[in-house]
Amino acid sequence: MSKNPIYEINNIREQLPLEVLQDIHQRIADWRASGGNHDDPYVWQQLRYAENIVRLGRGN
Repeated sequence: MSKNPIYEINNIREQLPLEVLQDIHQRIADWRASGGNHDDPYVWQQLRYAENIVRLGRGN
């Protein structure tokens, strides 16, 4: 995949409930702190989760 998942999450941040956005950011921060990379499958999973929240209309 050519896009950056963190950048993509940032692009839809306004459409996400604050609690969801904070949770995703904390999960990614914890992942990175434990040695994970910003483009690991786990971070892509967080992007898919965010996109699903928006798609299902659970955003603002």
